Amino acid sequence: MSVVEEIVRAFDRSLIISCWKFVFPVLVCFYLFIFIYDKRRYGGKRKSADAAPQEVEEKLDGIEYVGEVDSDDFDPTPVLEEKDHVPFAGAKVTLDSDPLKAAAKFYAIVNDRRSVRKYSSKPVDLAIVEKCIHAAGTSPSGAHTEPWTFCVISDKDIKEQIREIIENEEFINYQQRMSKQWTTDLRPLRTNHVKEYLTEAPHLVLIFKQTYGIKADGTGKKQHYYNEISTSIATGILLCALQAAGLNSLVTTPLNCGPALRNLLGRPVNEKLLVLLPVGYAADDCKVPDLKRKPVEEIMVKY
Repeated sequence: MSVVEEIVRAFDRSLIISCWKFVFPVLVCFYLFIFIYDKRRYGGKRKSADAAPQEVEEKLDGIEYVGEVDSDDFDPTPVLEEKDHVPFAGAKVTLDSDPLKAAAKFYAIVNDRRSVRKYSSKPVDLAIVEKCIHAAGTSPSGAHTEPWTFCVISDKDIKEQIREIIENEEFINYQQRMSKQWTTDLRPLRTNHVKEYLTEAPHLVLIFKQTYGIKADGTGKKQHYYNEISTSIATGILLCALQAAGLNSLVTTPLNCGPALRNLLGRPVNEKLLVLLPVGYAADDCKVPDLKRKPVEEIMVKY
């Protein structure tokens, strides 16, 4: 038998050739899957590898802060009512008639604020917390979507459940998830997975960002632009309001606890936990780290 005949017989016995009727449809289906996935994820607008870096950077700069924007779901009617703007005379309520003195007084108030981890059992009138949250609700937001929800927890049983959820996750965080550098940098603050303030403080304020809203007519989603930045600004105003009212607080960000806490409180899926604040009065034996804040010369650049 000639060499050519041997090659032909080997080709005929090839597994791929004998199974081509099965292999070919599988390859076609795989290609279609990749094509459809690419189309759904990138809208057929995936950037090529040789695209100009500057062009991509200009179009995407800051887009991660905007929120979930679906360009295919365009509504020509804005969510806000289109009406004439009204006159605004500027700030009318200030801490002092002298602007410099007013700024100095505000600095004195916020400079007195410290992160408190040990609370007194002294009760706090819920009306005070409510008024502070009312102040936080005046915060600016992307397209005036006001993408925040403030949940105030005063019930003892619910606070205990919150503490159990957080301490269970924080134990794992400190033991496994957090890097060695992270736990080392936290050591001067003397924090650990035990969070006594969650049940000691009279109130807990859980602040959720709304990743999207629901239109007033219930027909679909309402986009919430810059929802995390907007909610963070509102949180800053809340901290200032609590301090001005003589209350103490602590900004906490419980890792891996958001979904469980959202379910515990029965919040909708469009809400994601941003921060948790215990609110109350510092205990008589409360101690805080001996920290120094940067002088204004280090944080401000004049041009």
